[in-house]
Order: sequence, then structure tokens, then C-alpha cells
Amino acid sequence: MSSTTPFSMRAYAYIDSMQPEFAAYVGATVQGSPPVAGMAELWIEVAPANEAFRLMDVALKAADVQPATQYIEREFGLLELHSWSQSEVKAAADAIFAVTGLSENDRVRPTIASQQVITNVDPFQAQLINKMRRGSLLVPGQTLLIMEVEPAAYITLAANEAEKAAPISQVYVSNVGRFGRYFAAGNDSEIEAARLSAVAAIEAAGRS
Repeated sequence: MSSTTPFSMRAYAYIDSMQPEFAAYVGATVQGSPPVAGMAELWIEVAPANEAFRLMDVALKAADVQPATQYIEREFGLLELHSWSQSEVKAAADAIFAVTGLSENDRVRPTIASQQVITNVDPFQAQLINKMRRGSLLVPGQTLLIMEVEPAAYITLAANEAEKAAPISQVYVSNVGRFGRYFAAGNDSEIEAARLSAVAAIEAAGRS
């Protein structure tokens, strides 16, 4: 690698089929090619941050994928790739593994830093959250799921798997920085199903 700082693959989050609300959220908040529901998707978070440029170049030249995000901050770099073909997304990942000399097993395993469920959200708190949200509006009286994951990029996996389990509203997904944060809204049973699915996804990624 070009940097003298040791390279680290902080996150490798592969999504087999993007769910409708999650795909809409990603499409509305990225600066590149917006994905749509049903596409396969890959999020990779690296350190040092500038390695994201090199890895995006490698992936785009190796596979028929489209980029939605190439985000660089002080510590970490984040890139996203998507395609209708799961095999093309995996080919892009293989190219990244080849140039870095790493495998999926070398990624940092995710952990859940915190999770909360707030029932019957107060109208004033709903208004505060709606000021920061970038997805669906949080309606007073709904149940709210809040989850925090490290490394940050894995929160995308939690959000997509949560929606597979229940027809929730995607309120906020932040997958940059040291921690990823996620807000989802629905009724009590929907949020519990979503929470269990999101937790299972992160725990499974941490074991495999």
C-alpha cells in the first residue's frame, strides 16, 4: 500500500438485496450513483482514509459495479459499490482483497455499542429527531429503535436486515466516523422484530 500507516480493513459489509426504504435512504443521501431496491451492495471502511481512493479505482476496473459513496474523513475512508449482480459485487470485493493481500476474515469484527427502544415517542422528542433525520419522519406515538455499532459502516447491514424483518420506517442512518448510528420507527411489534434481526446480523458478522 502507498501509505506508511498500517492498512486496516475496518469494515466489510455485504448486503445481498437492498430493502426498499433502506435503498431509498441511501439513494437520497449519497453523492454518486444511487442504488435501488433489490440491488446487491458492498460497504468497505478502511484506514488510513486515503486508501479508499485506490480501492475504489481497483474495484471499478475489475467489475461491473457502480459507486454511490467515496467518503474521506480524518481517520477512515468509506466506499460503497452496488450492482444488480451479486457476483459482480463479490468480484469487486475479490479485487480489493487481492490488491490489499487481505481476506474477509481480516476485517475488524463489529460490536454493538448500545441499543435502546423508546415506546410512545413524545411529540417534542419526535420534533427534535426530525430536525436531524434524513429519511422518514418520526411520528409522535411511534416506537423508536436506536442502535450504535462499531465500526461505523456495519450499521448499514443492521439497517437493511431490520427492514427485512418488519415494515419499519428508516429515519436515520449514519455510517461514517468511529461509530455508526441508526434510528428506525414503527409499532412495538415491528420494532422488536427489527431489533432482533439487526442484532442477529451484527452478531453473525462478528462471529464469521
